[in-house]
Amino acid sequence: MSCLILLCTAIWVCAPISSALDQVVQKKTYTQDEFVLVSGQKLVGVKVGYETYGQLNASGDNAILICHFFSGDSHAAGKYAADDKVPGYWDSIIGPGKALDTDRYFVISSDTLCNLNTKNPTVVTTGPASIDPKTGKPYGMSFPMVTIRDFVNLQYELVKSLGVKKLAAVAGASMGGLQTFQWAAAYPDFVERAIPVISTPRVHGWLLGWLDLWGMPIMSDPKWNAGDYYDTDGPIQGLSNALKIVTLSAFWTGWAENCCDRKWSDKEGSPYAAMPNTFLIDNALETRARDRAKLADANSMLYLVKANTLFDLADQAGSMEQAFKSMKAKVLMIGADTDMLFPPSQIKAYLEPMTNAGLSASYFEINTGNGHLGGILDIAQAQEVISKFMSQ
Repeated sequence: MSCLILLCTAIWVCAPISSALDQVVQKKTYTQDEFVLVSGQKLVGVKVGYETYGQLNASGDNAILICHFFSGDSHAAGKYAADDKVPGYWDSIIGPGKALDTDRYFVISSDTLCNLNTKNPTVVTTGPASIDPKTGKPYGMSFPMVTIRDFVNLQYELVKSLGVKKLAAVAGASMGGLQTFQWAAAYPDFVERAIPVISTPRVHGWLLGWLDLWGMPIMSDPKWNAGDYYDTDGPIQGLSNALKIVTLSAFWTGWAENCCDRKWSDKEGSPYAAMPNTFLIDNALETRARDRAKLADANSMLYLVKANTLFDLADQAGSMEQAFKSMKAKVLMIGADTDMLFPPSQIKAYLEPMTNAGLSASYFEINTGNGHLGGILDIAQAQEVISKFMSQ
């Protein structure tokens, strides 16, 4: 793959080309008249998009929920049109005969509140870019703070509305993994299995630092205007810079060497000759981030950053031990050996506390040159272990 194609994976994930679901999938919308947040504040007319693959059985207990990553959305498998270039990001494990077998399971994937991709016509989400019914204008930074628990609580209402009585599994990568842990802790009698990928049951200090860096360029852009920019072109440069940082931190050193190395952006423009002349990786990051920023919302990114920083099951339960004791689901944690954001050592450190709390917990590690994104791009490596886990 070229440098530019690979770059889209961090902020517009291009799944590896694979045999997509035969059917063309449709985006659907779940609406709730009123939704009470963990903070006690209420949202009215809440909407989130979702997709489904397979069929729900008569007893309503063969459903699997897929929770998406930070910059992703509900397009986890299949294609919106037969001529789409790539399928959903986890298509390699979702479909007939695959690890999450749609001949057996009813798979649901939903957008979250404050989804980053507000200008993407296939994304449905309520967040700061939505119209506040009280003012008739976008909420902006007056939108209430949301948490991972809020994402999960709304998903709970969604799956119940579809007739689901119990989830055979919840799975997700990165921020989707945080939601997976939250599901297991918040709804222990509703979740049979949990498959958190490239994530931990709390956001550690190292990632807190990265999340701060992800949001900083937006707030440093004068066009952000404290979140009041919806009648202007907005903080495009700040958002682009933020997405560049997301991309680079989500990959790994080998990726940069393989795709770009020290090549120049312009064969005729030596970086040694003039200050504006750049290397290929500089230009590639900027080009992709600029394109992606056109579909994204800066305030929504800040709300996602905040929601991630607040996530800690120990804070919710009083201790991590109590959090694990509240869970009943079998747990399969999946890490990526070159992940810089959720290092494997942090993930594996929870195995013993989980088993001590009486949980059935296991770990599998993906071998990848794609860093954190290995949990998305190389998830097919876990196909067999996920299949066995689902049969337990």
